[in-house]
Amino acid sequence: SESKIRTKDGIDKFVSAELPDPCTDLRLFKIVTKCMVHGPCGTININSPCMRDGQCCKSFPKQFKDDAEENVNGYPIYRRRATEPVQVGKYSIDNRWIVPYNPWLLKEFNAHINVEACASVKSVKYVFKYVYKGHDAVSVKIQKEGALDHDEILSFVQCRYVSAPEAMWRLNEFNLSHKSHTVVRLAVHLPQQQPIVYQDCQEAQAIERAALRKTTLTSWFELNKNYPSAHNISYSDIPQYYVFDKSTTNWKKRHRGGQNVIGRLP
Repeated sequence: SESKIRTKDGIDKFVSAELPDPCTDLRLFKIVTKCMVHGPCGTININSPCMRDGQCCKSFPKQFKDDAEENVNGYPIYRRRATEPVQVGKYSIDNRWIVPYNPWLLKEFNAHINVEACASVKSVKYVFKYVYKGHDAVSVKIQKEGALDHDEILSFVQCRYVSAPEAMWRLNEFNLSHKSHTVVRLAVHLPQQQPIVYQDCQEAQAIERAALRKTTLTSWFELNKNYPSAHNISYSDIPQYYVFDKSTTNWKKRHRGGQNVIGRLP
């Protein structure tokens, strides 16, 4: 897709971690200073809720950075240029304290919206984590009018909050997710160098088991040796026509459903 973030210029296009120029976009500047400033914490405010053992659990303040840097295994390092600080309340704030955001979303909703660049294939984990993390919850304080003694622990109840749209969706038993294709991970390794998973003090047994079990790659070689009909099927396409049986570690001819299967190479 053309909209996929592939370079550091793409990161800067969609995500900003800097104070906007009030002379060119005063409205965005006011929203950022109101909604997107972290803390402050650290030595400036040691009582901030994000402080853990004297350190910010969100790693603020960040370091100044003239250009964004890509990171295939995690969040990128966003551009945070060293500019003159501005006064926000009683604190002097610069770009090191700004939570990453998207300018369009911020002006559209006028609220705190943290936007991160998740261009890695692992980002699907981030999506499913939030969909299935559980219901929204609220803390409700129960106190009788005129009561003198107050038990702080017993006066708070953790409650499930269900909005009208979510209630409608769940009452109608609509699907929470949809999967269009099955992705089969195919092994790639040199002869006798397949990965082995073992527990401590059981290395020898794991090696013996690995010697008897075939991987998707070695089983594909055996399939081509025994069945000439498989000669015209590439390794990456084999899951469309065959199913890998993990119990026997053999490829078995598929009878249906192969059109929605993708073979993935590391």
